[in-house]
Amino acid sequence: MEKWEKIERIPAPALIPAYGPLTGMRVLMTGSIVAAPFCASLLAEYGAEVIHVERPNIGDPYREQAPVIERGDKRVSAGWVQEARNKLSLTLEINLKVPESQEIFLSLIKNCDVWVENMVWTEKLGITEKMLLEVNPKLVIAHISGFGRPQFGGVATECDRPSYDPIGQAEGGYMFVNGFPEPSPPSHAATFINDYMTAMFAVNGILMAYLHAQKTGKGQAVDVAQIEAMSKVLNDTFVQYFLLGKIRERKGNKVAIFQPGNLFKTKDGKYLYIGAYGSAVYGRFVKALGLDLNKYSHEAAGGSVEAINSELGLELNQIATEWVAAREAEEGMKYLLGLKVPCGIVRNSADLAASEHYQKRGNFIQYEDETLGERVKAFGFCPKMSETPAQVWRGAPSLGQDTEKILNTLLGYSSREVSAFREKGIV
Repeated sequence: MEKWEKIERIPAPALIPAYGPLTGMRVLMTGSIVAAPFCASLLAEYGAEVIHVERPNIGDPYREQAPVIERGDKRVSAGWVQEARNKLSLTLEINLKVPESQEIFLSLIKNCDVWVENMVWTEKLGITEKMLLEVNPKLVIAHISGFGRPQFGGVATECDRPSYDPIGQAEGGYMFVNGFPEPSPPSHAATFINDYMTAMFAVNGILMAYLHAQKTGKGQAVDVAQIEAMSKVLNDTFVQYFLLGKIRERKGNKVAIFQPGNLFKTKDGKYLYIGAYGSAVYGRFVKALGLDLNKYSHEAAGGSVEAINSELGLELNQIATEWVAAREAEEGMKYLLGLKVPCGIVRNSADLAASEHYQKRGNFIQYEDETLGERVKAFGFCPKMSETPAQVWRGAPSLGQDTEKILNTLLGYSSREVSAFREKGIV
């Protein structure tokens, strides 16, 4: 009998404090930059016990992603400080052709509710869904990849393609609609928005599958592709194409179907976005500019593609441009908000760090980073919850920080056995 067959599941949480709505869930994550780690981060912030598996002596490349913070001989990625908190770091060489690796990995699978991976080549390591569901019939398996897993359909060679965030944005149609019209090129959204969207769809799928498993005792696979995450957030783009024969084009910062819905430069060199959808809000905007609503009616100048591109509509946009340009950003925003016209100033990180609203919302938190060994400040949580709030029970772990504790507490290995694994390069 194999070790995994004899082992009894240790209820979660066994290695972290109990908090949040996901307390009792244990997640094994074998992934790196950025979607899989962020998916696990979201689960961890709300109480899931997350074990992040990293390669011995190498670790997740996310640890080295620029910019890197250096403190003497200590160095760590700023991204790692933000996203790796609340996780347990286990070093393990995952190759199920090695008996000890197979024993450890399958024993962990038996002890977990969810396995999140973005390795793509799992079968080459000897890992199959059939095997894992035999070990743990209630397991939720979350696959994160660029183009999806072949068992869910598609072209096999496409499923096998490597991918990164901008590739998903390009191939999923998202990049095409971002930026300004030709001759300007399409523009990709910054800060790995594709990875973050993919991670959020993965969390959604995991939670639905987890609920199903708890009710029925039956686990399942969840397949999340970067390209499909991008296509899913394209609003009516595909309905436009299928029913109207239209390909959505880039429009820059201007909304194509109503106005005002544009970014305007202010007197002090900042940018103010004004958006007013619907006749009532539009009317408040026109009156705010001191214009005659009978002349610049919603129907004639603001409420449709034809209206905003008419002579009167273009005239209104020019008046709005000049009105904003004559005022400083805060002045213009305060005046418009006083008349209930939605608007906002484009903020940078320094602006938000100084924001009284952000501070009073508790959006910035402090905790001890385990790699740097110092107190750090980072962004907090979204969403906020009244009864089961998120929390940080510790900062991002150093490489392999929890290996012995995990193997001892969950799997029953002794310190001597863990040392032997280390000598073989298994952990």
